[in-house]
Amino acid sequence: MMRTAMGKRNWRKAWLCAAVLAAVSVGAAAAGDSKPAPAGPGLRIYFVDVEGGQSTLFVTPQGHSLLVDTGWAGNNGRDADRIAAAAKDAGISRLDYVLLTHYHPDHAGGLVEVAQRLPIGTVIDHGENTEPAEASTVPMYAMYMGLVANGKVKRLTPKPGDRLPIAEMDATVVSSAGEVIERPLPEAGEPNPACQGADLKPIGQTENPRSLGIRIVFGKLRILDLGDLTVEKEALLMCPANKLGRVDIFVVSHHGTATSDSAALVHAIAPRVAIMDNGGRKGGSPSVWQTIESSPGLEDLWQLHTAEAEGSRNVADAYIANLSGPDAGNYLKIKAWPDGRFEVFNARTQATKQYPAR
Repeated sequence: MMRTAMGKRNWRKAWLCAAVLAAVSVGAAAAGDSKPAPAGPGLRIYFVDVEGGQSTLFVTPQGHSLLVDTGWAGNNGRDADRIAAAAKDAGISRLDYVLLTHYHPDHAGGLVEVAQRLPIGTVIDHGENTEPAEASTVPMYAMYMGLVANGKVKRLTPKPGDRLPIAEMDATVVSSAGEVIERPLPEAGEPNPACQGADLKPIGQTENPRSLGIRIVFGKLRILDLGDLTVEKEALLMCPANKLGRVDIFVVSHHGTATSDSAALVHAIAPRVAIMDNGGRKGGSPSVWQTIESSPGLEDLWQLHTAEAEGSRNVADAYIANLSGPDAGNYLKIKAWPDGRFEVFNARTQATKQYPAR
């Protein structure tokens, strides 16, 4: 009898333990179901601080890479070092593709210095440089031609409408060499009421209106980067119909300079998040700031720098990577998943803000 009683007590104790463990497991599963962890590393996008230039690194879940622009040359290799640091953080040791939106030194100047730090597979460009002999683009273009002369680094010159051969994301060229796509992209083509009063007058015969612009699709996520494309070229893309559709993330054109970023563009693409790669005293125009902040559906504008020019306006400090003061070189980083979720990390604050799928 004693052994039987002891056996019953042990059985009841074991049953109670099992029930408790099962309840804990169910509770944990329910909590996990309410906010499932993202699968895999996602698409990573680094907005490198190149002090008023542009350099944006895209790295796919399987490690395929695209660098859009290379920042400035000189400054003891500052910009190339920052790009190499972003690549290291992303776990890559080479660049599959480098896209030069145009040949101005704040966008293409650092190409050779980047190539000295990271092997490059292919450079993508809009074609020949057309600025006059005295322009700063002439040595930039000669430097580039020297880099691709021996064939070790390949050269690709796509046309508007072409898709770039980058694995895991769909990148379509929407502008190049002064031309834009003729037909709307999928899910685009709606009449654009923001076109009223759009300026069609040429800004000037520079490299800016020749910028190679791309729209990237990663699952349900859409990203737009037009380099320094100017307002009259924006109008060709957006008026009378919106050829680009809506986007989730907009890389603010021309560092936030008023010769770009018209309401006809910004309000029609209706970005959820805009990233402005301005410098302390370059870009960040008050009129552009207002155009972006008033865009329908905008959740946040992020800036690489506090804009310091007279009359400048700025977002809250939490959304700025580099405040006024000594050069810190802080970056912004986006992680995105195919279901449309993404998050923005500020290297200065070490804080992350999450954005659910739209």
